[in-house]
Amino acid sequence: MSDVQGIAKIRITPVVNGQPREVEIQPSELLVDFLRNRLGLTGTKRSCDVEVCGACTVLLDGLPASACSTLAADADGREVLTIEGVGEEGKLDRIQQAFVDHGALQCGFCTPGFVLAVRALLALHEKPSEATIRHFLRGNICRCTGYVKIIEAVKSLV
Repeated sequence: MSDVQGIAKIRITPVVNGQPREVEIQPSELLVDFLRNRLGLTGTKRSCDVEVCGACTVLLDGLPASACSTLAADADGREVLTIEGVGEEGKLDRIQQAFVDHGALQCGFCTPGFVLAVRALLALHEKPSEATIRHFLRGNICRCTGYVKIIEAVKSLV
């Protein structure tokens, strides 16, 4: 179990979007690369690679995690939720629908990270204040919308 460089691979067993997985990876493989390249889950975006922008946000055991700086090995035995696991086939979930209804997206690059962050926020705070919403979403950057519509969309859910 090693690659051409002689580094031993490790076996991980995460549950991704409700589906148990068992795969061998390099110990240094990032979660973003595992999701995008091995599983084809391209909704998790690679952008800053330093936990600043939120484009790579996934939920790890229900909490936001930056997949660009989280090792895939850290997902072993844990629940990973990506944007592809949100909603039902052919139907948006309520957070996604709120973003559409409030025009809280433009290019869409950051939207998966925002949707997952909001999902975690609402799981932790049933009726968050605007200050709590802003604080919780501080790790997600949008270069298009100016945030007003995003905040409106989230407030409509509480």
